[in-house]
This record gives sequence, structure tokens and C-alpha cells, in this order.
Amino acid sequence: MAKAKVGAAGIEYIQGALKRPKKMNGHNHGNYLVATHRSAPTESPDCQRLYTFDSDRYKRSTPASANEVAKRNRFAAVRAAVAARAKDLMKISADQAAFAAQKDAPNGKKTMRAFLWKLEKEAYDQAHQG
Repeated sequence: MAKAKVGAAGIEYIQGALKRPKKMNGHNHGNYLVATHRSAPTESPDCQRLYTFDSDRYKRSTPASANEVAKRNRFAAVRAAVAARAKDLMKISADQAAFAAQKDAPNGKKTMRAFLWKLEKEAYDQAHQG
């Protein structure tokens, strides 16, 4: 999705994907249309670019490696565990107390969700690598 900044004179810049190909009946129709806006300081007045790419631009050319599949499986398992733990009434109060205790520590997690992800990643890694 593209972001646009609108000023008094109209659109100042557009940044992001303006158009994506639509997949129908197993193949793609259309192409990508991407706008970029450079925000770094420069002397050049040209800070807006517009690119178009073929619909298969982001199609993978090689199969996923074993390491990548393992990382995907870990992410899926941890995501499901975090969702289940956030709704588990037996653990909520203990998790909230543990979160509050570590929140102000130097390497403490600042949100409850980040804290739950940390706990579940550690549990997953201990169960699958030990």
C-alpha cells in the first residue's frame, strides 16, 4: 500500500506500491507500479521515482533450503504458541507479573506481546535443540 503526503498545493510525494498484479486462474494479470521518495538530504531536486516491474519479478527461482524451512516452521509454531498463551487464563496473571518485573530492565521487553514472543521462542529452542 502506498503512502502519500498532501500539502496545500496538492500531493507532495507518493511512496510505496501503487499497483500490484492480480492473480486469476493460476496466472498474473498486470504488473507492479512502485513509487519511491528519497528523504535523505541532497542538493538534487529529484527525489521522486516511479518504477514498473513484471508480474513475476518477485517469483522465487530456487526452492526453499532446509534452514529456511526450519525457520518458517519455528516462526509458525512460536506464533501459534504466543496466540494460545495470550488467551490462556491460567497463565495471564503470572505472565503479567513477570512482564512488569522485567520491563524496566536494560534488555527488558517493552510490550507484553514482545515478552510473550521471547518466552515462547526460548521454550521452542529449548525443546527442539536440547
